Amino acid sequence: MNKALLDTDILSEVLKGRNPQVVAQAEAYLRHHAMLTVSAVSVIEVVSGLQRMARSAQLEQFLGALDAIEVLPVDTQSAVLAGRIDGDLLRTGQPIGRADPIIAAQAITHGLVLVTGNVRHYERIVALGYPLRMANWRDSDG
Repeated sequence: MNKALLDTDILSEVLKGRNPQVVAQAEAYLRHHAMLTVSAVSVIEVVSGLQRMARSAQLEQFLGALDAIEVLPVDTQSAVLAGRIDGDLLRTGQPIGRADPIIAAQAITHGLVLVTGNVRHYERIVALGYPLRMANWRDSDG
């Protein structure tokens, strides 16, 4: 099983534990790898969402869970690639926001499979010729 970078949607589902398919995929992944890997951008998105909804108990629980999760910082190489991806998406009239190009660039730069439930969204990046590999833990094929 290849090392993966979890997109924010899948990270949220893993933490909530409500989707049995996603939980099973996460458990299988953890049997091969020491911990889950996420982008610092996903941390921002989760913290922002919980803060906005004033869910302090869930926020504290999430912050505690971060000790067992590898969080990738945004390095220069990933930032440059994210800028290229975002620029290409904007130039072709396919904007997807700033967070997702950063997450995709981190997956590409670090040779990770991006695990997302939003495959159609990220396929825009692949269609532009970027070598993004994806998996969807909501599917039985993973």
